[in-house]
Amino acid sequence: MAVARFWRENASRYNLIGSRCGVCGRIYFPPRSVCPTCHRRSIGKMEPFKLKGEGEVITFSIVHDAPSQLEMQKPYVIAIIKMDEGVNITAQVIDIDPTDVHIGLRVRATLRKISDEGAAGIINYGYKFMPL
Repeated sequence: MAVARFWRENASRYNLIGSRCGVCGRIYFPPRSVCPTCHRRSIGKMEPFKLKGEGEVITFSIVHDAPSQLEMQKPYVIAIIKMDEGVNITAQVIDIDPTDVHIGLRVRATLRKISDEGAAGIINYGYKFMPL
């Protein structure tokens, strides 16, 4: 399988697909094959679950000293987002001045470029969050 096809077919990365336990109903992201709460009772009962893509910032940090790949983006915000379904996701918050980010800020997921591997290399995409 080609690398680009592998990433396109990684549903959790591009579509925020997690899993829901068919026994207790808990939702997980990234997806799991066994529920950590129900353990063996959930084997074969984990179902794919698409997150709505909206949530709120519960904590964040403004990064001022970035690695070389993110040098042009600094300062930037990394946050833990509590999704409306209850799971927490760590991601970059974009399209807002870093000083305007605050706990409780409502955000939604968007697909953006994460990195590339040179001028003729692979471009990697993933989710980031922007204000609602």
